Amino acid sequence: MRFHRLLPRFFLALLLSLHASAALAQSGPVQSQAQSQIPLQGIPAPTLAAKSWVLVDHVTGQVLAASEADTRVEPASLTKLMTAYLAFAALKAGTIDAEQQVQVSEKAWRQEGSRMFIEPRKPVTVGELLRGVIIQSGNDACIALAELMAGSEEAFAVLMNQEAQRMGLAGTHFTNSTGLPDPEHYTTAHDLAKLASAVIRDFPEHYGLYSTRSYTYNGITQPNRNSLLRLDDTVDGMKTGHTAAAGYCLVASALRGSRRLISVVLGSTSETTRAQESQKLLNFGFQFFDTVQLYSADQALSQFRVWKGAENEIAAGFTHDFTISLPKGKADKVEAILESRQPVLAPLAKGQEIGTLKLVIDGDLFGEYPVVALEEVPLAGFWGRLWDAILMWFKGL
Repeated sequence: MRFHRLLPRFFLALLLSLHASAALAQSGPVQSQAQSQIPLQGIPAPTLAAKSWVLVDHVTGQVLAASEADTRVEPASLTKLMTAYLAFAALKAGTIDAEQQVQVSEKAWRQEGSRMFIEPRKPVTVGELLRGVIIQSGNDACIALAELMAGSEEAFAVLMNQEAQRMGLAGTHFTNSTGLPDPEHYTTAHDLAKLASAVIRDFPEHYGLYSTRSYTYNGITQPNRNSLLRLDDTVDGMKTGHTAAAGYCLVASALRGSRRLISVVLGSTSETTRAQESQKLLNFGFQFFDTVQLYSADQALSQFRVWKGAENEIAAGFTHDFTISLPKGKADKVEAILESRQPVLAPLAKGQEIGTLKLVIDGDLFGEYPVVALEEVPLAGFWGRLWDAILMWFKGL
């Protein structure tokens, strides 16, 4: 302690600073979260005849418009988006096969509500069951798939909730594979949009099933209940739902050019209304917004000063294409302000957050987005760290 008192205060601080730099070498990159809500910039939000709804840009994940999107609701047959997601995942993992024969249980056969009309003494393939779930909205097909993958529907619900947690669906909880009413079976419009986007993103090889307009099984042809498939050629999915408590619900996705939007409309009053309101919402998104790529992956936006590193500068940018939804006609009015998180201290890992990109439109802040290191910068040697520590002391950093 007497030795410490003899040291100049700044030199003691330097020693502590050097120790802290070495300790930082053990830490990983900072995890960043993208902003999801988009300011409407004076655009009048649509008015829909529904209890809750949301419109999302599939590429950017941004919410273009919403009402009560995080309010807990009954999902009805929109539940089957998760049932199908888990089946697609099992197909990809090889734990089940599309041509695999499935024995139909008494429970599946007797399931109430919409049905595919499978029978206990007539084996059905996994591929047929998936079409029954997606196109015909068959509750019996859901039970058969759940029992195949998890042994029972109760065990399958555990898998559904685990996947919901992994996806970050904080307002969602499942108790069955079909969407039949249960007090503990609920979701939100926002969560359903995330789930729909995950199906499209993770399993493009299966997404085409959602645009199939009808399916025949056991001599019975049933149409896809998503009437937008017949009204709008740009709509290529996804799922309808209805119970007395949930009302008429529809998750829809449309692709126009390179842009894909996902709408979720919950609690409307009829099949016609849910289709009309969904189309209104999709048209609003395509009419008033553009999806614009501002920067490419690994494009250096700037060089930041690095302290106590083997290199004195580091390239800052995004490790992925930075694409964003903007009000139409505003792309050339975007002002980008890049701020570093000073001091930027080594060691740095690629992908570590080191700054913020602020986008301003017409003088108003539009959004803030994390900027990351595009390369690694290891810790400098002792003398290099000492020299930078001295410089930082005099600069007040």
